[in-house]
Amino acid sequence: MEKLPMTRAGFSALEAELKQLKSVERPAVIQAIAEARELGDLKENAEYHSAREKQGFIEGRIKELESVLGLAEVIDPKTLNGPIKFGATVQLVDEDTDEEKTWQIVGEHEANIEKGLLNIKSPIARALIGKEEGDSVEVRTPGGDKSYEVLKIDYI
Repeated sequence: MEKLPMTRAGFSALEAELKQLKSVERPAVIQAIAEARELGDLKENAEYHSAREKQGFIEGRIKELESVLGLAEVIDPKTLNGPIKFGATVQLVDEDTDEEKTWQIVGEHEANIEKGLLNIKSPIARALIGKEEGDSVEVRTPGGDKSYEVLKIDYI
C-alpha cells in the first residue's frame, strides 16, 4: 500500500480525533442506543434510529482514521531545505492582483485551505513542487489560470 505523507501536527490531530471517537463518542452513542431501546417499540423509535445512524458514522470514521494513521509517513519539515517540496511553507504573490498568500504543503488528510494547509495533490501544490524563491508559477485551477511568484520558502 502507498504511504501517506503527513506532518507531525497533522498526524497528532488525527490521533486526537481517533482517541476522542473511541473514548468519548463511541461510549456516548452506545449509552444513547441502550436508553432508546428501553423506550420500547424500535420500529417507530426516532431516538434509536438516530443513535444507530450516528454509531455507523462513528465506526466508519474510526476505521478510516485507523487506516490513514497506519499508512502515514510522518515527515518533519524542519529537517528539509531547498526547493519547494512536501512540508514547505510558501509565501506567494498573485502576479495579477498583488495579493499575498501563505500556504504549507501538507498531506491530503490534514489539508484545510482556510487554515493555510494546502493538499499536496492540489493543482497549486503540484505546480509549486521543485520551484525556488523568485520563480514564477503558472497554475491551471478550476477558477481559471493563475500566475504566482514565489517570495519565500520556509521549512518550519
